[in-house]
Amino acid sequence: MLATRFYSALKRIFIIFFCTLTLWFSYSDVSRADINNDRYDGNIFVVYAGNGSLVPSKLTLKQSLDRKMPVILVYYLDDNSDSKQYAFIVSRFQEFYGRAASLIATTVDTIPPKDQYQPDELGYYYKGGIPQTVVLDQEGNVVFDQIGQSRFEDVDDVLRKVFDLLPRSESVELKRKTFNEFNSELVPVNK
Repeated sequence: MLATRFYSALKRIFIIFFCTLTLWFSYSDVSRADINNDRYDGNIFVVYAGNGSLVPSKLTLKQSLDRKMPVILVYYLDDNSDSKQYAFIVSRFQEFYGRAASLIATTVDTIPPKDQYQPDELGYYYKGGIPQTVVLDQEGNVVFDQIGQSRFEDVDDVLRKVFDLLPRSESVELKRKTFNEFNSELVPVNK
């Protein structure tokens, strides 16, 4: 009688343990964000760049052009590994140029399909690849347009010309220093 109760209790504990383990392993992959896949993990700027202020942008493209502001357009998808990896660089654009330029990061899913776009519409500059970075000067002229992960330094060089800043060779040298899987930072080089 005592042995039967013991085995019955042991059986219940085993079943509860097995069910808990099954639930744990079946849902563990859902809650884990991964920068190297094309699965939707949430807003890439929040998850991978730690910057939720990028989306939505403060100004529309039309408002930025009307104000004669330089514009940094970034086309991306939240469920694309290249866009996920590029999110931190986009956040760096905001850090260095966010007050002087209008940074408009837009997911390509929000561009309405049309046969023809006007220069003040986001679809006008989109070429069909992601991520895509476009820089417009104060007059609305395209001064940089690249599909793929652009290097911060390449876009920075263009923006330095737009803002009439010293070229990189004459200012403080910045170098990339990776400090975790997702983020990197630019720091002055110690000489």
